[in-house]
Amino acid sequence: MTPALERSGLSRRGFLRAAGGTALAVGASGALTACGGGDDSGGGSSTKELSFVYMGTAEQQATWNKLFAKFSEQHPEIKLKAEGIPLSNWGDFFNKLSTRLAGGQVPDVIQVATEGQRLFASKGLLAPLDDFIAKDKATIDEYYADMDPNLIEWNKKYSSTDGKTYYLPGEFNTMCMWYSKDLFAKAGVPEPTAKWTWDDFRKACDQIKAKTGAFGYAADSAYFAAIMPWLLTNGTSSFNDDWSKPTFNDPAVIEAAEFQRALVADKLSPPPGGTFDAPTAAAQGKLAMFGGGRWPIISIRNLKVQNKIGIVPWPVKVEQGSPVGWNGYPIMKASKKKDEAWTFIKFLISKEGSSFFAQLGGTIVPARKSIANSESFLTDAPKGTESLYQALSYATPIPSPDKGAAVQKAIEDGWKQVLTGNAAPADALGKTQTALEGLV
Repeated sequence: MTPALERSGLSRRGFLRAAGGTALAVGASGALTACGGGDDSGGGSSTKELSFVYMGTAEQQATWNKLFAKFSEQHPEIKLKAEGIPLSNWGDFFNKLSTRLAGGQVPDVIQVATEGQRLFASKGLLAPLDDFIAKDKATIDEYYADMDPNLIEWNKKYSSTDGKTYYLPGEFNTMCMWYSKDLFAKAGVPEPTAKWTWDDFRKACDQIKAKTGAFGYAADSAYFAAIMPWLLTNGTSSFNDDWSKPTFNDPAVIEAAEFQRALVADKLSPPPGGTFDAPTAAAQGKLAMFGGGRWPIISIRNLKVQNKIGIVPWPVKVEQGSPVGWNGYPIMKASKKKDEAWTFIKFLISKEGSSFFAQLGGTIVPARKSIANSESFLTDAPKGTESLYQALSYATPIPSPDKGAAVQKAIEDGWKQVLTGNAAPADALGKTQTALEGLV
């Protein structure tokens, strides 16, 4: 985990605290297991053993295990071997998984977020789902009818390199601003609304600091959570629309970086580096705002401050904006259990599977509108939680070219140079642009 991620906890899709240096390998039964698409278990039994590898930390493990137990209850003929790898971001997860695959450790099903979908599709490692989709057309049609059409369109555009379907669009995260209602009230600042601006945001930071001494916002260099929202709300991005050309030296990108650097320089944000837990700081009255998708909910509930936190869309300079990344659960081409794998995928996208995960307090937003708007998802959550699904109407898929891990590192390193004041924004981002051009 990079120092910046340790400091803010704003890593992709979770406050992903690494659970030691080893992967958790916990099956639905709770037993430790290794992954692999091996032979059927049971010495002649009809039970099929299905392996699944996903990104999950110790903090998230209990929720996943309950979901897996529900699947096993419905499908006792399939013995699910699930392994959660606790890493800090998707780039590291994909690197780890790629190393395993190269070594012959091939699971039947994997979890792949947007950042790695084109990478894995381009490597020829996945089995097309088109025949399964055609066979279960009624099931898939019902699923798509319960989903924002943008997710379906983005999945088609960005998740395949050859026109075949390797992923069904699944749960997602967008970005909104989480804020302390108490600190806004103490500083006499009106709570933010869906139409607030960068100027409103900056004024709130200034007044909250002056009146309470608390930091206004936790600036960071996480690509998805702390860079892209500022770029998109300033009418720009890290890449062009088809991800073929980086645009990290665009004047609007530089302007966003300058805006963030000023927060640090003016002590409205904690300094980069070190350890800083944003939800805890907000609960303690030391931080007014931090960015997040759904994932802060676990910490917020543990801190018992659900009613003291609000969620609103990101402040706007040019237009509304949010990055979006979604899960897919592809079947590996080498799997000998493709029918069982499809049964598992259908469970994950079913109303029951999606609702069950939402009730457990999952750290991602359900793809199904009916579940995202249900009490099971909105209860015991901050006011404004519905903003996370509504953001799909104006979101932009997180740019993720084939060399996504290297792209992410270059972007985060360049942004960090700006935040720390070690380089002028134009210089740092110009060097980053050159590095990105060498990666696409």
